[in-house]
Amino acid sequence: MTEWLISAMGPLMFAGLVLFLLLGYPVAFALAAIGLAFGAIGIELDLLNIALLQALPARIYGIMQNETLLAIPFFTFMGLILERSGMAEDLLETIGQLFGPIRGGLAYAVIFVGALLAATTGVVAASVISMGLISLPVMLRQGYSARLSAGVIAASGTLAQIIPPSLVLIVMADQLGRPIGDLYRAALVPGLLLTGCYAAYVLIVSIVKPSAAPALSAEARHQAPGVLLKRVLATLVPPVVLIFLVLGTIFLGIATPTEGGAMGACGALLLALSKGRISWSLLRQALDGTTRLSCFVMFILIGSTVFGLVFRGVNGDLWVEHLLTGLPGGALGFLIVVNLLVFVLAFFLDYFELAFILVPLLAPVAEKLGIDLVWFGVLLAVNMQTSFMHPPFGFALFYLKSVAPKSVTSGDIYRGAIPFVIIQIGMVATLMAFPGLASYRDAAKAHDTAVQDHMPFLDNPEYPPTVFELKPDPVPRSAPSHDR
Repeated sequence: MTEWLISAMGPLMFAGLVLFLLLGYPVAFALAAIGLAFGAIGIELDLLNIALLQALPARIYGIMQNETLLAIPFFTFMGLILERSGMAEDLLETIGQLFGPIRGGLAYAVIFVGALLAATTGVVAASVISMGLISLPVMLRQGYSARLSAGVIAASGTLAQIIPPSLVLIVMADQLGRPIGDLYRAALVPGLLLTGCYAAYVLIVSIVKPSAAPALSAEARHQAPGVLLKRVLATLVPPVVLIFLVLGTIFLGIATPTEGGAMGACGALLLALSKGRISWSLLRQALDGTTRLSCFVMFILIGSTVFGLVFRGVNGDLWVEHLLTGLPGGALGFLIVVNLLVFVLAFFLDYFELAFILVPLLAPVAEKLGIDLVWFGVLLAVNMQTSFMHPPFGFALFYLKSVAPKSVTSGDIYRGAIPFVIIQIGMVATLMAFPGLASYRDAAKAHDTAVQDHMPFLDNPEYPPTVFELKPDPVPRSAPSHDR
């Protein structure tokens, strides 16, 4: 019995974690509790040395020293300031007037503004709630289908997860041990392509069923073309400048993502100040939201560190590796199974939880199979985007329902989300079929890595180690002892 328990510690840890999550326990505390409990059992069985758990303070201190994670509060603060200062409202009203005369124009405006907000905020909740409050009532008054309106708003809000400066890409880069700038560059084209697919779907609906996406009525188009053009320029220039300030400096190598986030936060404050919309109340709300999200991320990361240290100590990572490398089809079989697993788990877990729990288990196997981890991270990020759109637990659907008029039912929102979930799944398949869409290497290196850009299953160049990789385990790793 003892020998069986020792050999099954990895699977039992994973099963215990799943059970705790299904029972509704907070993820951070479930991870830490399972890690500590199985750590104590491992010590009792002579499977682990108590010195392994003594390494936890050093690991946690390493997390606090990780400058990469500073980008999360910076980008969160930037997004909340822009959302509360009325930038989203200005953009939606102005772009809605611009696209209004064509069928589906309001839907196109929502998609365009959703992509623009994604490139300036990186926060899904802020984008969905803003567009739900402003655009949904207008779309319904103009005769838009409730399902199409809800689906477009929820899906466009989730673009904040894949278009840089996405928070999930920051977490993904940290967990994969890859530079954030590389993931940002790799995710840009897939994010824009996904935006185009959403617009293509609206075009198809407007052709097949014109009544579901009518043009804006003449009464609603209340601005003269000349005045509207000047207003469009005045509304678009500030966020475009901010996007270049943040993403342009990162892509050009002038600033790190953390520095870019700091500049973005300062730029958001200046924009709000220039519009005369800054106040102590707004600052308090933004700082409160930033603190809450940052603490949420840090506690999950600390819990996952406790779980991961013990899981690795009981050779759970070897169990996962043997399980996944033994799949038929090699790297392709691994990718198919992993994406199905992420898609199913996204019904119950959000993207932070998926990134902190699954990615550390999957990344070593992917690297052993020769899969480019940057491309792999973007692929998982696109897949995790569905976690916001899955009925019945999608967070974007809940955000939208909280601000939707009573005439829009939960059924309308769920059914409206389904076509966009299918589009997101199609983007996952497209990235697997055409991996070159997630290219991230500099043009100067392109001639040396042209083959690898299109075949991510080949070995990749080495990257600088992260903070965690610089700190070796204080206890040498060895095979588990079965002696009592």
